[in-house]
Amino acid sequence: MENIDAIGFDLFNTLIMAQDGALQEASGRLMRSLRRNGFELDSDLFRRTYREEALHCIQSARKAGLETHNSFWISAALHKLSYSVAPDDPRITRTVDAYFSAFFDYCRLIPGTHDMLSALKGHYRLGLLSNFTHAPAAEGLIDHLGLRPFFEAVVISGAVGIRKPHPLIFDHLVDALRVPKTRLIYVGDDPDSDISGAIEAGIRPVWMTYVRDREIPVVPGLMPESGDPPGRISPESPTGMSFSTSLRSRLRHRKPHDCGDRLETKSDRCATKVAPTTSPITAIKEENT
Repeated sequence: MENIDAIGFDLFNTLIMAQDGALQEASGRLMRSLRRNGFELDSDLFRRTYREEALHCIQSARKAGLETHNSFWISAALHKLSYSVAPDDPRITRTVDAYFSAFFDYCRLIPGTHDMLSALKGHYRLGLLSNFTHAPAAEGLIDHLGLRPFFEAVVISGAVGIRKPHPLIFDHLVDALRVPKTRLIYVGDDPDSDISGAIEAGIRPVWMTYVRDREIPVVPGLMPESGDPPGRISPESPTGMSFSTSLRSRLRHRKPHDCGDRLETKSDRCATKVAPTTSPITAIKEENT
């Protein structure tokens, strides 16, 4: 890829995905941990209260561009149910760990991810930038799924305290990779936090829709930034090596004024979009003929 020295990747729904049942299992582990730690709670009532408090914290944090954390949501929910427990209470810490432990059993790599990263690693600096409230869980998953060796830089919102789409967290990635923004592309699935966020930060984005197209559940605790993609999307998206091959071929032959081509191979009609850096992207669905 001409004029590109580094590639940044989102984590969830770009490189890895949660299997069916992840949300239910994580929720069950959360409830069981609370009960083991002495909280007598009605499951349905707590879940409703927890969700309300989580949404409130997430919306408030998003307006400020800051990251929040599950411990605050649990503490606030317990407070509403007459338990006065601080977010840093060891019982809440254990409950957060129990909740995220489900991800280690239910998260898998998107097909072809290792092959794709292996093909790119020898040619570009690779970095990871993820919105993840609980940084230790994200770091653990990166190791658990064998992704660590591919990346020169790993930036997790829960560790930095800022979340995408705020431009400052993209700056952390740029600084860690030691490249100018103009020589970096960023690959992600979320139209708001990944695509619009990269554009606002002055970085060329690539839109990955593998998980979205297949209606695979988003990871609980990583609330989606927006409900719908911009415009319409094509019926299939790239996996692993097809994405790598298409991306490298397309950008190798790109002229300076080209800003937003669809990526395709003979075997894949890819739903990945190289988005312009000067205006919002619009993904146009190509109907099967």
